[in-house]
Amino acid sequence: MNMIKGPAIFLAQFVGDKPPFDNLNHITEWAQSLGYKGVQIPANEKNLIDIDLASQSKTYCDDLKGQCHGLEITELATHIFGQLVAVNPAYDELFDGFTEPSLRGKPQERQSWAVQKMINAVKASANLGLKVMPSFSGALMWPLFYPWPQRPEGLVEQGFRSLSKLWKPILDVADEYGVDIAFEIHPGEDLHDGLSFEAFLEATGNHPRVNILYDPSHFILQCLDYLQFIDIYGDRIKAFHVKDAEFHPTGRQGVYGGYSSWQNRAGRFRSLGDGQVDFKQVFTKLTEVGYDSWAVLEWECCIKSSVQGAAEGAPFIQSMIIDPAGKAFDDFAGTSINRETINRILGVIQ
Repeated sequence: MNMIKGPAIFLAQFVGDKPPFDNLNHITEWAQSLGYKGVQIPANEKNLIDIDLASQSKTYCDDLKGQCHGLEITELATHIFGQLVAVNPAYDELFDGFTEPSLRGKPQERQSWAVQKMINAVKASANLGLKVMPSFSGALMWPLFYPWPQRPEGLVEQGFRSLSKLWKPILDVADEYGVDIAFEIHPGEDLHDGLSFEAFLEATGNHPRVNILYDPSHFILQCLDYLQFIDIYGDRIKAFHVKDAEFHPTGRQGVYGGYSSWQNRAGRFRSLGDGQVDFKQVFTKLTEVGYDSWAVLEWECCIKSSVQGAAEGAPFIQSMIIDPAGKAFDDFAGTSINRETINRILGVIQ
């Protein structure tokens, strides 16, 4: 067993126009002052990274690393680009806000742009020496996730074949550059639980670069066993967002939330330690299955401020990281035994 790396912080929820959140130099200095050892950079944030230039220039990538005040760049997160790889027409207008103004109202051009951004992000990851790239799968079928009206026979199977076809060029480039794509298992995406991940994996022909970003908060909100998930899919978990959540159903609302705001839903995200995720067991199980990459704080609490959540997050994650035992507790009582001794203990007559 190896030790999980951390603490690290995902910068997407913190980047802004004012110091210390306005550029990579300032924001990493802030993160370093809180005790973080790594930063996950959102690849779509131009204040932090030029993903096209990073895909072409190792010198630029070396300069990026030099701006990080000794912090490691853990991954380039490509959730926004990945989301736009596969968009059901029902969401065209809503997701147009994620792309360039010149591409809005042009879904085919937007999709091609997203694929190229994903490919550039793979190359940038390789130039930075990174082996994992978190992302979203996008969603062709999410508007149909509840089977009413009844789905036509074959729709789901065709949906995953189509999703696989959209992703194959990206996955093949990722394989060429030795970068795993870690899909965040997330409501709103076609890959939102274990079964949907398996269906996509099968549709891609068990592509070696199809892997998982594990975030237990999204399983709390689905009432899914987030600990057993690690037992089942541990060998595919390549990235880890440390985010807490709570689920308190009432007589008025449950998993679907009744269109309530985040603060008023039965299920909502919380700062670390304020929700229901058993992180001691999460870190234990991840350590047991051999996960040895980064534990990255993702702050999305609906009550605490981001600044307070970030300040509390580093020591919380550090307290959860396990230094794996190098020996059994009773090794002191062991003795050197040969085959003859073993046979005598068992009463075996040679």
